[in-house]
Amino acid sequence: MSNGDPIASPSRRTHADGPRLLADIGGTNARFALETGPGRIEQVQILRGADYREFTDAVQAYLKLVDHPPVRHAVVAIANPVQGDQIKMTNHDWAFSIEAARQLLGFEMLLVVNDFTALSMAVPQLRTDELQQIGGGNAKPGHPVGLVGAGTGLGVGGLVRGDGHWLPLASEGGHVAFAPANAREAAVLAYAWQFHEHVSAERLVSGPGLEFIHRALLAIDGRPAAELKAAQIVEGALEQSDATCQETIDLFCSMLGTVAADLALTLGALGGIYIGGGVVPHLGDYFARSPFRARFENKGRMSALTQAIPTFVITAQYPAFTGVSAILADTLGDHH
Repeated sequence: MSNGDPIASPSRRTHADGPRLLADIGGTNARFALETGPGRIEQVQILRGADYREFTDAVQAYLKLVDHPPVRHAVVAIANPVQGDQIKMTNHDWAFSIEAARQLLGFEMLLVVNDFTALSMAVPQLRTDELQQIGGGNAKPGHPVGLVGAGTGLGVGGLVRGDGHWLPLASEGGHVAFAPANAREAAVLAYAWQFHEHVSAERLVSGPGLEFIHRALLAIDGRPAAELKAAQIVEGALEQSDATCQETIDLFCSMLGTVAADLALTLGALGGIYIGGGVVPHLGDYFARSPFRARFENKGRMSALTQAIPTFVITAQYPAFTGVSAILADTLGDHH
């Protein structure tokens, strides 16, 4: 897949040091683009991670696909913790040294950041037409912001304001323990314990989690097993052709509401909660009608607080590129 059109409002300026490579690496897809000048993000290509043995193979394949002057600086958002030089992906089999990859690719600078750090840095720059508010509430400017996103995994991040700048919070909050909110969800958790000693929120609130919830419901109700893919479950729910698919999606949205509300209370995210990832956008208007917001607002003695916090779905096509662009610009500004 590709999209050769710019995805941001382009300025007339070009980067004096040449185009910058931007990448967003998820558990399934690797997205690449070139930023030729401030806000000029072009030549977007989406490659399947499984088609390439190494991370560097995918980068080289992208650079062969597009016309460009030499690239000196690159920044990569990756669905993984980033601590030191060694990267080993949780939801994919790529593992690499950042410095070795930089040398092999011939870059002067290769930054690697967590994907939700990148998405967090994109939030202050998103336009109103790149967001869909779900439910009520009003954001308080300058207050902490939270992010959650279900895709191949469950990403969690945050932003706090300090010294006149937004500071991203690196997080692996998707791996907190799953918290059921009713008997049905407790039954799903009991089913999950048969397979996992620690059942994280990510085990259920993700694309693979949709498939797991569906299997769990069939087993709990004593019905024959059916191995449906996430896309089939979403289709069955949206077409209202399968009651189990509908319950699966409703449970997923409720569980996401719990995760989002827990994050809002943990961060004091009066600036709002933003929802990214690949799953929710595929639900379209169904998500706005789902139990998500009711669950988000149902926090017992803290319900008045969560009711006042707005929740937004990020509808921008490639928001991570906006975030990594800002991170690289800040870093290069420090160097020059």
